[in-house]
Amino acid sequence: MAEALRVGIAGLGTVGASVIKVVSNHGATLKRQCGREIAVTAVSARDRNKDRGVSLGNAAWYDDPIDLARSDGIDVFVELIGGEDGPALESVRAALESGHHVVTANKALLARHGVALAEIAEQNGVLLNYEAAVAGGIPVIKAMRESLAGNTVSRVYGILNGTCNYILTQMDEANVSFDACLSEAQRLGYAEADPTFDIEGHDTAHKLAILTSLAFGCQIAPDDIYMEGISNISLADIRAAGELGYKIKLLGVAQKTDSGIEQRVHPTMVPKASVIAQVDGVVNAVAIETDILGELLMSGPGAGGMATASAVIGDVADIAKSRPGFQHGPVFGHPAKKLAPYVRARMRSHEGGYFIRLTVADRAGVFAAIAKRMADNDISLESIVQRSDAGDESADEQKTVILVTHETTESAIRQAVEGIVADGHLMAKAQVIRIERAG
Repeated sequence: MAEALRVGIAGLGTVGASVIKVVSNHGATLKRQCGREIAVTAVSARDRNKDRGVSLGNAAWYDDPIDLARSDGIDVFVELIGGEDGPALESVRAALESGHHVVTANKALLARHGVALAEIAEQNGVLLNYEAAVAGGIPVIKAMRESLAGNTVSRVYGILNGTCNYILTQMDEANVSFDACLSEAQRLGYAEADPTFDIEGHDTAHKLAILTSLAFGCQIAPDDIYMEGISNISLADIRAAGELGYKIKLLGVAQKTDSGIEQRVHPTMVPKASVIAQVDGVVNAVAIETDILGELLMSGPGAGGMATASAVIGDVADIAKSRPGFQHGPVFGHPAKKLAPYVRARMRSHEGGYFIRLTVADRAGVFAAIAKRMADNDISLESIVQRSDAGDESADEQKTVILVTHETTESAIRQAVEGIVADGHLMAKAQVIRIERAG
């Protein structure tokens, strides 16, 4: 039997401690499956004396993760520090340059420096594995990098942030406001004290940028993503969506078009009958549309210590199964130096149309003026509904107008809404939500 695979872990938070726990509790199973033992031989963290609820055994302690990354006492460096720069970047680079395999759960690092790190890994003949960086325990990276060989991907989309999905689910099921749901998510540990990174779409955007590179063989482009968060979603939107036969989800969507690649993160209305509409709570889901397989949808735990640890262990196990001299595949499915430059698609028709909610003054001519602005911008309406807000003290002074459009362009919608604003009819900010076809 081959010698033990020596693993060094930098970062002993929830995920790092969970990885050690899995290796300790499931060591015999891993040894049988991999044909060799997996041993945690070294660790690094900020506080040597902190009680993490796990035994570090005889693992060597390193105060500096960069020293650990360069150590001759490890074969695999597991980076769980976090952050796109600083110690995370420097230690991963050091490990790869030292000829060590790397496993990371750091989507921010990969979104910003993934291509450069992939080049170093490929030059040195080592692996850079990152299953845990996208969708937690769902094996979407392995599927896209290996299992879909020969398939041409046309679109990849999904629910990539459990915090947002939990909040939207609670708003729908418990009829509770966004602020109340966010507070509950923070109490349960699903949301950070400062939830901006999650609720404004940044976390989803980082994950989407990685999936886009895998799907289309292009360089990672996290700054070329149209992004909206969920903080402006109200109970009125949730209720209106339900009445129209939809649920609201925060989706990350990437698709290839004739003019380039489109990447966007935003609240989306999906049909209640679709599979992705049934993905509730902190669960994640990723759908991949291909020419050979058709549509593949995977769902599962998207966050949490054990879900992320499972993905980390899977990456480590893949390394344990490889043998000296084995030629490793490219990090992003195509050799890093041959990844195509990212070309952003020009604005085009949106296949699913739009939901538009307007709070307008209750006076003659408003309804007609709105319809005219839509017609002036060649927007075809599927439905238009005017209603009073029952129980609202201002209901006698204002009305809610809900529009559902057929396919149109983003620019046309923006121009129409700007025109309605200029007309002076709005009494609150307009709400615009895309309607997405979904499996």
